[in-house]
Amino acid sequence: MSTAVHWTAWGVFAFFFALVTLLGFVAARWKKADLNHLHEWGLGGRRFGTAITWFLLGGDLYTAYTVIAVPALVYATGAYGFFALPYTIVAFPIFYVFAPRLWNVCHRHAYVTLADFAQGRYDNRWLALAVALTGVLATLPYIALQLVGMQVVFEAMGFGGLRQGAEIALIVAFVVLAVYTYTSGLRAPAMIAFVKDTMIYIFVIAAVIVIPAKLGGYGAVFAAADRAFAAKSGAAGMLLHSGQAMPFASLAFGSALALFLYPHAATGMLAASNAGTLRRNAMLLPAYSVLLGLIALMGYMAIATQVDAKGTAIVPALILQSFPEWFAGFCCAAIALGALVPAAIMSIGAANLVTRNIWRPYINADMTTAQEARVAKVTSLVVKFGALAFVVFLPMHYAIDLQLLGGIWISQIFPPIAFGLFTRWFRGSALLAGWAVGMALGSALSWIEGVKPVYPLPGLGNVYIGLIALVANIGVAAAITATANARGMARAPDATAAIDYEDAVATRA
Repeated sequence: MSTAVHWTAWGVFAFFFALVTLLGFVAARWKKADLNHLHEWGLGGRRFGTAITWFLLGGDLYTAYTVIAVPALVYATGAYGFFALPYTIVAFPIFYVFAPRLWNVCHRHAYVTLADFAQGRYDNRWLALAVALTGVLATLPYIALQLVGMQVVFEAMGFGGLRQGAEIALIVAFVVLAVYTYTSGLRAPAMIAFVKDTMIYIFVIAAVIVIPAKLGGYGAVFAAADRAFAAKSGAAGMLLHSGQAMPFASLAFGSALALFLYPHAATGMLAASNAGTLRRNAMLLPAYSVLLGLIALMGYMAIATQVDAKGTAIVPALILQSFPEWFAGFCCAAIALGALVPAAIMSIGAANLVTRNIWRPYINADMTTAQEARVAKVTSLVVKFGALAFVVFLPMHYAIDLQLLGGIWISQIFPPIAFGLFTRWFRGSALLAGWAVGMALGSALSWIEGVKPVYPLPGLGNVYIGLIALVANIGVAAAITATANARGMARAPDATAAIDYEDAVATRA
């Protein structure tokens, strides 16, 4: 891959980066409110309607690393790389069922995080702490991967050929991101998401039309990919091979269960104006799944084009090889913005958890609203720069490995959150024990497999470790709950009521 600096591409990139930086600071005046209140800074005042929520959740869930990693996986493995497509399709019906009930109860009790809900539902501060710590641990490597995505783009445009050039560009970009997120809170990524998502759609639509046309159509693209996989040894191919169905299906299903448990996803959901907004988005967000399928096809296009790159660098290399430099700069800017938006929301989600569920209960229970907002703002800076240091000073594979573990970890808060939205049968102490077993088992199995996401089970083949750990988690929680119920042990109080989970009459109308 060429190391020459693509100055025209950099010029276009710089223009769009300057534009979103301006929008980031202007966002502080959008839906103007007192940003010294955490629900205003960290949740946008819970006032985002259908369109804003669609762009925010789309920008939140479909990240720069998605745009880069999914085609890279398809490039390397073929059909197996498409697991992300059914995963997102399955996720939205789950979202439709759970998200409105979560919004309703959190709105009525002024809950800002999932850990707030766990505390109110089960009156168990240690369970709430477990939910908060899991969210923060799963988020940090996720932010680091956004930085990895940006770094790959900077290197493709030529700064990788300069001494520490990509790292310098990365630091500048994230300093700017940190400043306008501190100033504007969730309003900044919400406003920028409009620009980011529009640019991603333009880039992907252009790619799926122009690149195959240059190669002789999709028939030629698929034929070239098929020949390349046939020449390889192993399980790569245009169709799933024997033994791939179970890991493919379990990875897709387990990932779908976990998707909306991440703090950044919860933040996007709770920022909506009402439960109806979330139901409409559950029906509209699959449009991004269509986009994701088109993005995945770029892995096959890279094979047919014979790009001079490997791994996560194939998409930027494909762009620079297939388009004029000015449009390549536009596409690279779209990918970079695809990192800035989710990184901002992730840092805000993590900051909300640290402030509400770690700092307030364990360090300063008497914080004022202004102090609470200030702690969240500072924490968001610490999270961002911690992730930046991680990427600059440690090998990339550490971030990838930890993000795989993060998916396994975040799955373990499914029982207290998802089950808790519908039933109070489980006890908080039992759910805490189940969480501990799931975390330990998931981490151990992943470590045994060399930090891989699947583990071989007799008679089933390779199964997603997050699901294996979740089944053990639920089993332990159910057994302890049943035992406690049989002994007639007293239950902890529940701060919520059945009506709290239902739409208000005004919302239903």
